[in-house]
Amino acid sequence: MTGRREDGYHTLDSLVVFAGIADRIAATEADALSLTISGPCAAGLSAGEDNLVCRAARTLAEATGREPRLALRLTKHLPHAAGLGGGSADAAACLRLLARVWGVKAPDALAAKLGADVPVCLGARAARMAGIGESLSPPPSLPEFGLCLINPRVPVPTAAVFAARQGPFSPAAVLPEGWRDAASLAADLAELGNDLEAPAMELCPAIYPVLDALERHPGCLLARVSGSGATCFGLFPDAASADEAANTLARPGWWCWGGGLSGLK
Repeated sequence: MTGRREDGYHTLDSLVVFAGIADRIAATEADALSLTISGPCAAGLSAGEDNLVCRAARTLAEATGREPRLALRLTKHLPHAAGLGGGSADAAACLRLLARVWGVKAPDALAAKLGADVPVCLGARAARMAGIGESLSPPPSLPEFGLCLINPRVPVPTAAVFAARQGPFSPAAVLPEGWRDAASLAADLAELGNDLEAPAMELCPAIYPVLDALERHPGCLLARVSGSGATCFGLFPDAASADEAANTLARPGWWCWGGGLSGLK
């Protein structure tokens, strides 16, 4: 984080990429707006009107003068409150889906009303994210690489992690125009940090063994907490080695995934 505004919002400097795993959303016409949630990570999620997917549908409907008479179905493959931006990605996916169905545009300004990460998720492409999430620019040229994601299945509220952060803010990172391979990418990122990593680990000690397991695994080029946690990522030379790590490191109770990325171009 690079600072904090007078209104309390923190300013960010993030390199955002999209893993090759995602939730799925579908919609059919109905008499009123409703949401059902299923899938391997659906437990504990509310399908009420405060769900970000429902809010996205109502927001786009209001902006375009429509009634959101829809039955929405969300299939959750990503753990919630995990530092992966899953809820924001779900809201963005809902905006894209309904914009296509209704033949309208879902502007970034509308997405920003739903949450700081929704604009970058609306684009669904790798990006450099600044401001409070509304300032997006192309990232440096990224090489092919793999990610292993592991979550200890402990939800970590983002607001609590931000509140627990202490110390000075970080300057914006100076990045090259691109990286030739995964090793050079990892080397440069190793010189930087995640200001939310320490408070996330303090609030959720279950992160420690996850991060340790990734760091010790052969072939892992870099291991860090993702966003506000509790998910950790390991950067690997390719998708195959990341998938192997996910299979090898899997433990009872952990959510693990390994593979390549989407939205690089």
